[in-house]
Amino acid sequence: MAEAGVSTLITGASSGIGRAAAIRLSRDRSLILHGRHLQRLEETRQCCTTPDKHIIWQADLNSVASLAESLSLLLANSGRFVDSFIHCAGTVTVLPMRSTDHCAVLGTMTVNFLSAAEIVNVLLKKIVNQRELRNILFISSIWSRFGARGHSAYCASKAALDGLMRALAVELAPAIRVNSILPGAVHTPMAEQGFTDPEIVDRLRKDYPMGTGEVGDIADVIEFLLSDKARWITGQQMTVDGGRTSNMSLK
Repeated sequence: MAEAGVSTLITGASSGIGRAAAIRLSRDRSLILHGRHLQRLEETRQCCTTPDKHIIWQADLNSVASLAESLSLLLANSGRFVDSFIHCAGTVTVLPMRSTDHCAVLGTMTVNFLSAAEIVNVLLKKIVNQRELRNILFISSIWSRFGARGHSAYCASKAALDGLMRALAVELAPAIRVNSILPGAVHTPMAEQGFTDPEIVDRLRKDYPMGTGEVGDIADVIEFLLSDKARWITGQQMTVDGGRTSNMSLK
């Protein structure tokens, strides 16, 4: 059972990988469940073990300038501190570069990268979080290391997130471990449209030696990286993709 007042903060907890992580971690931890949609956050909370042990932080990561005050107030009013931060929130807009403008790029960078940096900044402040933070875990993507048509802003935002991870791993050691998980194609609401396209599904079947993933596959790795079994792992991009990035077969 988690210590009273010490919680794990999960952004993007209203669906997908964030919800799966919340349900898995709720067995042993008190959680702060972040998202934009209150009803969906409450659905996640009710799916968790001992729902009353967990609280909700409703905030829009696009409004990055207000995140510090919002999170600081939440922690102060609830009497909680954060020992682990998991950034699962993300957004993607598929556009060719010729159709991308600075607003589209900034929107993707804000949710996927800038908001994570801002939350870490808050959690490192002694006046807000004492010195409780022990783990930072970013949900990145295999596309932080590779290219994909129409995903220039998304790839760049995830690469920035992984760059931040490596810098923080050095800066915050040995007190705080910082890692990224790079999922491949996982069945989530954000990816749902792609999985309904027969052409895309056929290509994924050929590209993924072990098939596409489920959110529980990523929750397993989240649970491991937050545990003492991963005590000597920091600054790492852990790829979880069913062999996709090892598959150089010519079709």
